[in-house]
Amino acid sequence: MSYSIAEAARRSGLSIDTLRYYERIKLVDPPARDAAGRRAYSDDDLAWLGFLTKLRTTGMPIKMMREYAQHRRHGDAGARRLKGILVEQRNSVRARIAELQSCLDTLDYKIDNYDRICRDLEGAGRTVEGISA
Repeated sequence: MSYSIAEAARRSGLSIDTLRYYERIKLVDPPARDAAGRRAYSDDDLAWLGFLTKLRTTGMPIKMMREYAQHRRHGDAGARRLKGILVEQRNSVRARIAELQSCLDTLDYKIDNYDRICRDLEGAGRTVEGISA
């Protein structure tokens, strides 16, 4: 199956400009062209765009994504470096998750503390804003 650039954008969640940009910086290979010379994206192209979107969501820099795309073109010969790039990114994601978990723990602590304060105030017959009920 093939998709126009507009349909590929819709299905991938990326803008048409982003698809063209990814092609220009060689993150994606130029898609096939239809009889009229328009881009015709395949299911494989869409799968690759989906993977690139996941990499961006993890915070992978474009430079590293380009390196990944370059080694991917070498097939199995690039497997060692491809794995290395993904392991590096996984480590980065795990570190970010740990940092966010620490922030979440702090938020939970503060919320629990304010819940206790609010219950104490209400138990003393005062509203949360400090005005007597």
